[in-house]
Amino acid sequence: MGLEEKLKELEDEMARTQKNKATEHHIGLLKAKIAKLKREQIAPKKSGVKTGGFDVKKSGDATVVFIGLPSVGKSTLLNALTGAKSKTASYAFTTLTCIPGVMDYNGAKIQLLDLPGIIVGAAEGKGRGKEVLAVARNADLVLILLDVFQPGILLKIKEELGGLGIRLDEDPPKIYMSKKLRGGVEINSTVKMTKLNEKMILGVLNEYGIHNAGVVFREDATVDQFIDVLVGNRKYNRSLVVLNKVDMVSKEYLKSLPFKFVAISAEKGQGIDELKTAIFDGLRMMRVYTKPRTEEADLKEPMMMRTGATIADACARLHRDLARDFKYALIWGKSAKFPGQKVGISHVLQEGDVFSIIKKQG
Repeated sequence: MGLEEKLKELEDEMARTQKNKATEHHIGLLKAKIAKLKREQIAPKKSGVKTGGFDVKKSGDATVVFIGLPSVGKSTLLNALTGAKSKTASYAFTTLTCIPGVMDYNGAKIQLLDLPGIIVGAAEGKGRGKEVLAVARNADLVLILLDVFQPGILLKIKEELGGLGIRLDEDPPKIYMSKKLRGGVEINSTVKMTKLNEKMILGVLNEYGIHNAGVVFREDATVDQFIDVLVGNRKYNRSLVVLNKVDMVSKEYLKSLPFKFVAISAEKGQGIDELKTAIFDGLRMMRVYTKPRTEEADLKEPMMMRTGATIADACARLHRDLARDFKYALIWGKSAKFPGQKVGISHVLQEGDVFSIIKKQG
């Protein structure tokens, strides 16, 4: 029996199984088996074959990918945001490769990638789906573009992304596991567990051939979250939903939709400025500035960092040896208790901060 047949058999069995307290354990093990097979299904194969324009080097301060059905307006939107000349037409599959563009906004250079439209079954490879979704895995923000007349496809797109291990707008589970050579499985928890019990945890571990390990739960996790930790190839991306062609419907219709979105008309340029702001905010970017020790800071050339970045992150951006030679930093701005505060390498920066790195002598 092939991989796809095994998957279908397990998925059919799970669909037939009534969900109740008595079947929780069985369903959990089915989910573990399905996730294990899907990991094999999406594992990249080393073939040496070129990917036809999909090997795009990440550049700029962040990368955003456009995901949507064919002919939803991704290429038109790329042109509107960046001035890139992505081919556009009114028929499906105009974009056959990954088209990059750069959006300059608030001092940031944001790489935008226009990908071919995805179809149902993309996670299994239909319509170059694996290539499309693989690019999405490495993005800093996934922009899901919907046609105003097909808003219901949002759930299906998220399912396709989920099928390749992309978890949108979720944090990694607070579950920590370390394998051991012997001693069996030791389970500890810092919170009250209501969604998982010891039998379920041991059963799922057994499915992955793990018989000696220490597992610590720091949240009341579900079986799906536990499986995600064991699979280990999950990506946790932020997303932004954009609704295109809104000039063709009423405001009442837009208000009736049950999800948050940025409303635009890519062809008419409507809502583009608002979308640029939403992209920048969705990336959680901030501007900080470097200051040579004996000179003024150049406030015209910000360094773009992600919210929560530290002095160590800034050192890594500036020079690969700077962290090794780091002595201390001087900080001016929101994160400083007073102007010119001396801080260590783990100090967390804030929007608008100015800093000087002082290196060790010799």
